[in-house]
Amino acid sequence: MSDTPPDADIAAMQRLAAGDDLALNSLMECWKDKVAAFLLRMTGNAAAATDLTQETFVKLYQSRARYRPTAPFPTYLFRIAANLARNHARWKQRHPTVSIDNEDDHVPESVDAQPGPDEQMERSEQMQRVEAALAALPTDLREAMLLFTYQDMSYAEIANAAGCSAKAVETRIYRARQMLRAALGGSQAD
Repeated sequence: MSDTPPDADIAAMQRLAAGDDLALNSLMECWKDKVAAFLLRMTGNAAAATDLTQETFVKLYQSRARYRPTAPFPTYLFRIAANLARNHARWKQRHPTVSIDNEDDHVPESVDAQPGPDEQMERSEQMQRVEAALAALPTDLREAMLLFTYQDMSYAEIANAAGCSAKAVETRIYRARQMLRAALGGSQAD
């Protein structure tokens, strides 16, 4: 998941707790893109994802003295991010707004080889359908599916981050896959 060994993240958190504020920079460097991608998929809004990513690291800094390495560091970090995303969704539900901006905040597609224009358009449309289907999932299902698929977390790690059992995570991922299959016409959810 991270380019650094897991012990490096724990060591950075311990340095941060000991007063080495620069340790936060190394954690941010390793994890900010993954947290931002997760939050973009959770919120469906690039500006909100950017704000929540910054807030995730602020909360990480604020909780530095309470951190205990009882679970892998990504579990701890993504629990903070997931809680912020849930709070953001609840806030948006209570404070609906009409945006004057274009609502095309979707995750950009990464392209290894340069396909032709027709193939690019087809991939882009398919990616938009997948992103829309993910965004339409209930929050708990979307969170479990994103952590499992994009962050490569185990059921136990997701359960720790989501505050539920591993069996609940398994059920959420199963239900998310079923809903994605239905939304995408049966073939793209796996």
